[in-house]
Amino acid sequence: MAAPLALVLVVAVTVRAALFRSSLAEFISERVEVVSPLSSWKREWLKAFHCWTWEYLHILEQYFMKVSFCHPGWSAMAQSRLTATSTSQVQATPLPQPPEQLGPQTPLIIYLFHFLIDYAELVFMITDALTAIALYFAIQDFNKVVFKKQKLLLELDQYAPDVAELIRTPMEMRYIPLKVALFYLLNPYTILSCVAKSTCAINNTLIAFFILTTIKGSAFLSAIFLALATYQSLYPLTLFVPGLLYLLQRQYIPVKMKSKAFWIFSWEYAMMYVGSLVVIVCLSFFLLSSWDFIPAVYGFILSVPDLTPNIGLFWYFFAEMFEHFSLFFVCVFQINVFFYTIPLAIKLKEHPIFFMFIQIAIIAIFKSYPTVGDVALYMAFFPVWNHLYRFLRNIFVLTCIIIVCSLLFPVLWHLWIYAGSANSNFFYAITLTFNVGQILLISDYFYAFLRREYYLTHGLYLTAKDGTEAMLVLK
Repeated sequence: MAAPLALVLVVAVTVRAALFRSSLAEFISERVEVVSPLSSWKREWLKAFHCWTWEYLHILEQYFMKVSFCHPGWSAMAQSRLTATSTSQVQATPLPQPPEQLGPQTPLIIYLFHFLIDYAELVFMITDALTAIALYFAIQDFNKVVFKKQKLLLELDQYAPDVAELIRTPMEMRYIPLKVALFYLLNPYTILSCVAKSTCAINNTLIAFFILTTIKGSAFLSAIFLALATYQSLYPLTLFVPGLLYLLQRQYIPVKMKSKAFWIFSWEYAMMYVGSLVVIVCLSFFLLSSWDFIPAVYGFILSVPDLTPNIGLFWYFFAEMFEHFSLFFVCVFQINVFFYTIPLAIKLKEHPIFFMFIQIAIIAIFKSYPTVGDVALYMAFFPVWNHLYRFLRNIFVLTCIIIVCSLLFPVLWHLWIYAGSANSNFFYAITLTFNVGQILLISDYFYAFLRREYYLTHGLYLTAKDGTEAMLVLK
């Protein structure tokens, strides 16, 4: 399988390199569907970084202190530790003007690109490749676990006798890891995010490595990558529960409140996660000598101060709302990402990877500043659940809705912003349709998964008490 994966990687890198060199690169980097105030990374601003060395970083900090009132996301960079000599240097040194819109980035990302700015295009292509490779090996190992579990349940007669056609075979599962890599690398959403240099690509890489290390059974590395993903975009915090459930399965520890082993392992994993997160946050403080980055980055995510249009649900709603209601509704909107974690954990505690897939999709739909790159990550998992296709009810209609909405985004944006023949209601309407389509799609997968599990234990052909064919209804 190494050769097909290498071929997919070569094709994916070639497509991205061609687009980077084309005239479309600048257009793509401005698309509100591809970048958000949280993930945009303007090349004009980044190119200025390559001429700065460490001794000029304090000058940069003083500069950002002066412009932070215009760009609150960068207030973390504002430090008042310069001497009089440094101040005169600021006045004498011509500094590049920042772009009109700068998204708040975490300090480690800022310092990372200080060194890699000349290779930014290569960095984003590598992150996409690493994400695909991590997902490939994660699903490869996951399929082995699924097949072993299925074989054990068959030996224990846990399945109904008439469900042979629902049993998965090694031949059927053989090419799934390659399809996952293919779905991620050649998904137009992923390609657009890479060409736009959206930091969403970095978030996806961290989540992919969290999934890989979790499936491999490494609790320590899983906690580290989850802490990095949480540090970068906050919402992956909700992946802690499915990660813990899978690791408990790997350790053959039952999920029971009265189990001592359950509480010991959960405490150890939680401490590794919190400890890693504390170390990362303290490292950021060490780099900046300030805690200002916490409200600048995470306050920005939670309070949604920038209402630039995007493919999310927040911007239009809060643009139209009276100010004194905004705090209440921000809390209502934000709680959606976290609210479903507990009920899903109860229902899917025996299936943590499917739980993780659903949770990643929920993050992509309900986060405050979503982009198509977030959508691409959970779409990469569709081949993993190809055995559910026979139970999906509206897959064709929902697929058409998502494709048509994706095509209409730039059309309605042009009619609103440039032609003036439409208004924000048109763009938000297509945004709502896109998100409703995603919600219905994920709900359809959830229904199909539960339906298949029910058939496996109760039989594929159900009959009522009078002997007639029964219909399964999900309540």
